[in-house]
Amino acid sequence: MGLALEGVLVVALEQAVAAPFCTSRLADAGARVIKVERPEGDFARSYDHVADGESAYFVWVNRGKESLCLNIKDPRDADLLKRILCEADIFIQNFAPGAAARAGFDADELRRANPRLITVDITGYGASGPYRDMKAYDLLVQCESGLASITGAPDQPGRVGVSVCDIACGMYAHAGILEALIERQRTGLGKGLAVSLFDALADWMTVPLLHQQYTGVAPPRVGLNHPSIAPYGAYTCKDGAQLVIAIQNEREWVSFCDDVLEHPTLADEAQYRTNVARCANRAALDRKINNVFSDVTPPELQRRLLDAKIAFGAVNSVADLAQHPQLRRTSVVTPSGIVDLVAPPVTVSGEQLALRAVPGLGEHTDAIRREYHDDI
Repeated sequence: MGLALEGVLVVALEQAVAAPFCTSRLADAGARVIKVERPEGDFARSYDHVADGESAYFVWVNRGKESLCLNIKDPRDADLLKRILCEADIFIQNFAPGAAARAGFDADELRRANPRLITVDITGYGASGPYRDMKAYDLLVQCESGLASITGAPDQPGRVGVSVCDIACGMYAHAGILEALIERQRTGLGKGLAVSLFDALADWMTVPLLHQQYTGVAPPRVGLNHPSIAPYGAYTCKDGAQLVIAIQNEREWVSFCDDVLEHPTLADEAQYRTNVARCANRAALDRKINNVFSDVTPPELQRRLLDAKIAFGAVNSVADLAQHPQLRRTSVVTPSGIVDLVAPPVTVSGEQLALRAVPGLGEHTDAIRREYHDDI
């Protein structure tokens, strides 16, 4: 069977992470993705060289694409790109607000020339508002959106350890494109989409924002604990290992007290009987749990938790993840060799996805010029 997006042509004026994340997933689904790069290349190519000589970020979010080097300020190159866009299904760009339009690639004008075209503008803060012209990178938006204020230990804000703003924005762009493709089947027309890093993270911040809005208090930073559910966090076992446990309802709380803590009367004590009460008395509750856990080895605690049907997990390192028995892997060809990657999260029954190669800089430039009758 063919892949879902075979025959779909995507043109991407993209760099860094957000837009490339989106287009890499379109490529995984079979779309032809032409990545337009400056002659010096997407700057993400030079973030590092840890993946067998290639940038880890670039390998992750640029598989399955064709690299076309153009200088869009050159009239000849700009004309070639416009000819490609007349045949394209999707155009995505994440330049600074207004930069693509100033270069002659205004989304509205492109859709007038090609009414079936779906255009996607990715920005830091959106195309309007007082922040529209501000530069925006992942950590900056983590801070601006308030995410850092609820992340980390109580004494200091923290960065989420992966580029969640870029990833969230790319995921929303991907979902919006798929919806627009479905709508186009009905109407025959494309549409203009816009997504910003800030809007994506603001949506993810809805629950903390509602706490702030309706109680006047945002969830506090609680390290490896849940701010509004208890017990739900990390506790230290004998020999210093940590396990994270999660109690989701009162039935589980009773079972936890009976079968894990082996302290059945604790469940009925007034200060711990409900989740609200447990959160209000979290420090005292944590001491009681740690007093038990500190005398029990991790294997014995895991046995008790499994028998009681209580959710738990280990506080693993990245090295632990690399050896995790549940980790699914695949590989991709890069200009420097074969790199092992995490397998795509979505699996399809009866099918096994093979990732297409990561392109070298300008690898497909000559072939694409010939295809669109542009003399080399």
